[in-house]
Amino acid sequence: MTTDPHPGEGRADDSVSTAETDAAVLDLTAARARRGATDPPDHDPAVGTAVGPAVDNHGDTAGRPDPRPDARSDAPDTHFDVALDEEPQPGGALVDPPPVDKAGRQPIIPARLMGWQNFKATLRDIATDTLHRSAYHAVRAPWYGLQAGLWSTVGVVRLIGRQLRWWWLSEQYGLRQAAADANDPQTWYRLHREVKATRAWRGIVLAAETAALAIGGPVAYALAPWWVVGLAAAGAVCGLARLGRPEDRPILRPAVVTGRYRRVNPDIILRAYYAARLGHPDKPDQQITFASTMSRDATGTGSQVLIDLPYGKGWDDVVNAKAAIASGLDVSVNQVYLTKDPTSHRRHLLFVADRDPLAIPAGKTPLLDGKVRDIWTEAPLGLDERGRKVGLLLMWISVLIGAQPRKGKTFFTRLLALYAALDPYVTLLVVDGKMSADWDKFRLVAHRYVCGVVPNSRDNDPITHMLDMLREVKKHIEDVNDFLSKLPTSECPEGKITRELSRKYPLLRVWMLVMEEFQNYFETDDQAVNKEIAALLSFIKAVGPSAGVIILSSSQKPSGVGAGDVQRLFNRYRDNHDVRFALKCGNRIVSEAILGGDAYAEGFDASALPVGMPYRGVGILYGASDDTPTVRTYLADHTDAEQILTAARKHREAAGTLTGFAVGEVVARQARDVLADVRGVFEANEPGLHWSTIAERLAERLPEHYDGITAEAISATVRGLGVQSVGVKVRGVNNQGCRLERLSAAIDNREIS
Repeated sequence: MTTDPHPGEGRADDSVSTAETDAAVLDLTAARARRGATDPPDHDPAVGTAVGPAVDNHGDTAGRPDPRPDARSDAPDTHFDVALDEEPQPGGALVDPPPVDKAGRQPIIPARLMGWQNFKATLRDIATDTLHRSAYHAVRAPWYGLQAGLWSTVGVVRLIGRQLRWWWLSEQYGLRQAAADANDPQTWYRLHREVKATRAWRGIVLAAETAALAIGGPVAYALAPWWVVGLAAAGAVCGLARLGRPEDRPILRPAVVTGRYRRVNPDIILRAYYAARLGHPDKPDQQITFASTMSRDATGTGSQVLIDLPYGKGWDDVVNAKAAIASGLDVSVNQVYLTKDPTSHRRHLLFVADRDPLAIPAGKTPLLDGKVRDIWTEAPLGLDERGRKVGLLLMWISVLIGAQPRKGKTFFTRLLALYAALDPYVTLLVVDGKMSADWDKFRLVAHRYVCGVVPNSRDNDPITHMLDMLREVKKHIEDVNDFLSKLPTSECPEGKITRELSRKYPLLRVWMLVMEEFQNYFETDDQAVNKEIAALLSFIKAVGPSAGVIILSSSQKPSGVGAGDVQRLFNRYRDNHDVRFALKCGNRIVSEAILGGDAYAEGFDASALPVGMPYRGVGILYGASDDTPTVRTYLADHTDAEQILTAARKHREAAGTLTGFAVGEVVARQARDVLADVRGVFEANEPGLHWSTIAERLAERLPEHYDGITAEAISATVRGLGVQSVGVKVRGVNNQGCRLERLSAAIDNREIS
């Protein structure tokens, strides 16, 4: 009796005869070979540019003829226009090629091991990963032991069953039964003799195996060292547990799970771009093409490829279609990033992140180590959308920060100020226009500190202190420029501050002016004060950075401030900032006010940033470099800030650089504005006050100028400035005093010398 080694071949004739009436059987291998031989030389199946017949969603050609001049006459022989199996991508270069020298040689030592800092970081990463894995499995070791014991018992049963089936040769039963059914005694007897002989020698093998275990096991246990017995027992248990456990029930679970991501291929990208109406697959002059091979980006967080739009389409079109592209790719819009290519208006880089990168927090700030920092090096900001570290060199620039309330504006501004605070050779000047507790701890290191716009428990005259501070900054800039002009070119060849000069001469130390809600100082009750503050800030912004004055300006209202000259000066001050950082904004108008009009034209709109707790502290950094990253900023909460500032004060004490407010210096007012002082003591819904009440409040709030002043004295002074004393009724009591409307009119009408 014989069996057919190829069961399917015996029915080949029937299949062919049946198919002859319907369709020919296709040899897929030969068909693919014929198709590959007729592909044009410039066709790249991996890229998938639409150069052949248009294919609908079901793989049909929809009756359209093949436009290619070299189309085959035997094309109808194939059942599909697309390959049934995924073809490998041929050749091509990575979008981000690995670093090589001019001769094309790869570095001998990998980048992660080049240099002591990289080597330490690599060892630290390996040690951290190993420690985590070890701790993870150590905690679960008892559970692993219980599972191993259970499944090794099952493994013993399975092993015995396998051995018995191997001995009994049960797989031959079907052959003997077939011989009996065919009434073939000779074949049956031959098979019977073979199975008896096989069972005999296999039985001897099993008997020897059993005897070896029964005799050799106890002997080995008695004579072998304990560690050998332990290793043998552990190996046996592991082997039996592996044999006994189900395939989908591993005993050891991975301590580090590899992230899963949606695979993006050229066909999916073409589908997305055509769905976004950026081209048309059936029109030769409206097809999307690829300028590079698709690859993983250098950080391993997503896929990227260079795309060429059809003629007539450009950067503006793809920016407006970003949401539609994300929909076509079936990913979140936060995972799609477009980068303009400088070589062509049609070309751009598409990066598709594996997961929403903006929802992954950057973590705590590295400034928590409390070590001394250097203002001449980059301040750590956070991580970009690809997980790369983002830093900002603060020297020679001014930074404008804007956002809606509670989106992380203050935390980001404070993060930069904390970095400057850890450099003991940076003079800090802090202005808190919203009078919050976020900046209180900067009193430990600040040379000047202004809080609020009206007298309060922390600052009894903030507007005057603000003016005094700005005048001091202006004079410092003039003194620095004058000092630099007198230095020899051998010491100062470029006529500007250097790190060495700032350490050598105290006058040339770097100053940082931090202003929270700075727009409040353009909208005080005194128009003359508004104009002076606006003029001083415009001067400081124009010439301050070259004199080593860094400016940080944050605001939730970056437009519509002031009127006339004040508005003009505010807009000039706002628009002249070198670097802008915009967190979530309410609308495109506010985003443009912070980032500038050019940013929106380039595709950057802070009003489109996502909303929610995971996205606080996420913003667009514009103007710092050719790249415009979306940054997840590091976190430094109130407790962290206090810890960092405490360390910063110790550094300054050791260096002997604590000055001004931090050492208790009281700044004397250069001039008294009595009318402004009197108006400052009026509270809401108070149209008038008695002279006695005004004198009381002035003495309480501004004791350095009005301590012990009487009602008669303040009345005489105010009347001398053009405000009449009139009868005022307060809580049913009639007495001489001053009305707010007349006081305000006198301030508005006075001449400004």
